[in-house]
Amino acid sequence: MDWAAAQARLSGPAFAPISPALARLDARRWPAHEELTALAEGIVTSRGVPVRFVPPRTQRDEGRACYEMHIAQTGEVETRAENWHDLFNALAWVAFPKAKAAINAQHAAMLEEGGREEARRRNPARDALTLFDEGGVAVASASPELLRLVVDFEWKELLWHRREELARQVRFIAFGHSLFEKMLAPFIGIIAKTVFLPVDEGFADLPGPAQAARADTLLAAHFADRARFASPRSMAPLPVLGIPGWHPGTSREDFYDDANHFRPKKAERQKRGQIPFPVDLPEKGI
Repeated sequence: MDWAAAQARLSGPAFAPISPALARLDARRWPAHEELTALAEGIVTSRGVPVRFVPPRTQRDEGRACYEMHIAQTGEVETRAENWHDLFNALAWVAFPKAKAAINAQHAAMLEEGGREEARRRNPARDALTLFDEGGVAVASASPELLRLVVDFEWKELLWHRREELARQVRFIAFGHSLFEKMLAPFIGIIAKTVFLPVDEGFADLPGPAQAARADTLLAAHFADRARFASPRSMAPLPVLGIPGWHPGTSREDFYDDANHFRPKKAERQKRGQIPFPVDLPEKGI
């Protein structure tokens, strides 16, 4: 999708966390690396190095592993020109600087600990980091009861029957840059990995930028503790197009009857041969 055609779609609710950064870019053309770096003024890696967006290097000794270590050591985030995936990654750094730095710090630390073997094959914790970084959604709520409906795959109950309660007590905050890319041309079947954030009841009344900033702080704390993301199974899945307003079909009750998209928990358990997703629910907001 070209730049001009995407502008109307970028106003959708899924893009709310990166909207302030998008608003600082020229809507008539793709941004240059220098413009993206200007958006990131004051943002640093966990090692205190300023973040800069630069063209990709011509050679990579160890692919993605080298990519993560390079960011930690130099602050240079390799960004392809006129590429949605990489642009959204840059905008995620701007919107969630603490969380992105925390995720990168864990990648770098595990690579240093595991050496070449870890560089060749990610361990389960780094798989979890990668999946959230690419396709994650933070689910902020003061209601463990509503979060339990996510864990139990009670999609229609949560997203249709209790949507008024949902609107008051839950905020879905897109994080993953691959998820942003998919939402430019959404298709039934998009599944995000979730991190549940405990917040107080006033969180939902905050302006969008304040919600994103609070989520950034909480996500950074979450990813500072490896016990919280031991594997991808620690993050419940979420069919994001069911979030009210994220797809035109969410205005109809029968939209939520598609079991291929809104998979029941029993079917998921049979598919995996085990009880899925041992997710710890926060007890109260903070």
